[in-house]
This record gives sequence, structure tokens and C-alpha cells, in this order.
Amino acid sequence: MSDQRKAYVYALLAVGCWGTVAAAFKLSLRHVGSDALVLYSAAAALTFLFCVAMFTNTLSEVRRWRTGDYARSALLGALNPFLYYVVLFKAYDLLPAQEAQPLNFTWPVVLVVLSAILFRQPIRPVSYLALGVSFLGVVMIATHGNPFSFRLSDPLGVTLALASTIVWALYWLYSSNDRREPVNRLLMNFAFGFVLVLGYCVSADRLEPVGWRGLAGSVYIGLVEMGLAFVFWLKALRLSRTTAEVGNLIYLTPFLSLVVISLVVGEEILPATWAGLVLIVAGIIVQNRFGGTPRPVKRK
Repeated sequence: MSDQRKAYVYALLAVGCWGTVAAAFKLSLRHVGSDALVLYSAAAALTFLFCVAMFTNTLSEVRRWRTGDYARSALLGALNPFLYYVVLFKAYDLLPAQEAQPLNFTWPVVLVVLSAILFRQPIRPVSYLALGVSFLGVVMIATHGNPFSFRLSDPLGVTLALASTIVWALYWLYSSNDRREPVNRLLMNFAFGFVLVLGYCVSADRLEPVGWRGLAGSVYIGLVEMGLAFVFWLKALRLSRTTAEVGNLIYLTPFLSLVVISLVVGEEILPATWAGLVLIVAGIIVQNRFGGTPRPVKRK
């Protein structure tokens, strides 16, 4: 099998992982609180990433890091897993999975806006079209297909789902040009993030006992969403001739996710959800093809 075909296989495995996790979020939240779910999932992911780093003999690089590298991981860990998943899981707790998942997928559009605000990167005219199309999709989903009613299904849940996209976009901007070994980088991000999650859960009295269903869901999320999907995607990018050849497969994720949500969680997917998701993805594709890619933050 050629390297490019292997890249497609790994990319599809990553998409398969991501396509199941929205359902896993919703099912797990039936058995454990959202903050505790972040804690237990992060612990599972941290264990998995440590095992991967040990197996690939890359941990020695960490000892050569400078103080700034550790500080960078502390900052990134505060964004992901700490803030990102605390906000995202609360959104899933309040919203149907079919709403939270597509709204969370709008982060590439948010990335364009943040790049313009924070780093004065110009927005091309076509990007305004992309933003408008995706925003219409958000409104369709959040209002259940009644955009002129101005009634959100759950204002706080929608706000949190969209806030999670801001956190993830910030994480992308500050991590995308990080030249450290990727597994080590994510491992240390999660190490710092786990400490923050633990401190938050203890101080806010969010620690709680968890039954086997909640524990199984936490482990699944930690291994699949936070760990395996990343490893598969990284492998796909390394084997592929170009990023674009596997990158386009990512658009399958939200549609696969809705199918899994319907089959596993039992939610009846509304026509407005499908229509809104098509608009969101269309806006993202227009932005990626014609609007240019925002530049990551340069290290000083």
C-alpha cells in the first residue's frame, strides 16, 4: 500500500473517531457531571499520551525544553483541555447533541474573525460571504429552523457552544506553529491542563463518584477524542503528499456525527439541523478555498 493510501486510511480512522464522540459526550453526561467528565477524560488522555510517548521513545526531548517551552504548554493546557472542554461539555449538557456538535464545528470561521481582531490580518471580501453563510447555518440550528423568531433553543447552551469555538480558535492560533514533537507537546499540554481541571473541580466542589457507565464514557472520550484521533490524524498528515489531500476528509465528520447521534443517542435529527450544517460547512469550504488561511502566531 502506498503512503498516500495509508494517509487516507489514517485520516478516515481519525474522522471515524471524531464522528462518534458527540454521541459519547451526550451519553456520558447522563451518568456524570460535565466538569467531572472533563477531569476523568483528561486523566485517560494523559495516560494514553504518556504511553504513546514512551512507546515511541520521544520523551527524552522534553528534558531539553527551555522554561519558555514549559510556559507555552501551561498556557496551551489552560486553553485545551481545561477551558475548552469545561465550556464544551457544559454546552452538551444543556443542548441536544445535534445542536452542540454543528455549532462547535464553526471554529474555522471564528478563526478568521479572531485573526482579524487580534493580529490585524485583513479579511478578504469572499470571507465576509463565507462568514455570512456559516452564520446563517448557526441561526438555523439554534432556532430550530425559525430564524425570524429570534428564539434560541437554549440561550446559555448556544452561547457556550459558540464560546468553545473561540477557545479552540485561540488554541489553534497559538499552537499551530509549535515545532516541538507533537505527542510530547500535547502530553505536556494535558499534564498542565489536568492540574488546572483538578484544581477547579476541587475548589468548586465538582468532584463526584462515578459509576461504571460514566467511567467507561470518560475513558472512551479520553482515548478516542483526545488521544487516538490526534495520533491517527498526525500519522495521516505525515504520510500524505499534501495536507489538502487528507484535510478535505474532515468535512465528513459532522455529517457522520449526526448519523451516530441519531442511531446511538436516539435524537431525531431535525431538517433544520441538516440544513444549518450544510450552510456551516459550505461557509468553511468557501473560506478555506478562496479566503486564505489565517497565519498562526509567531514565536518571538
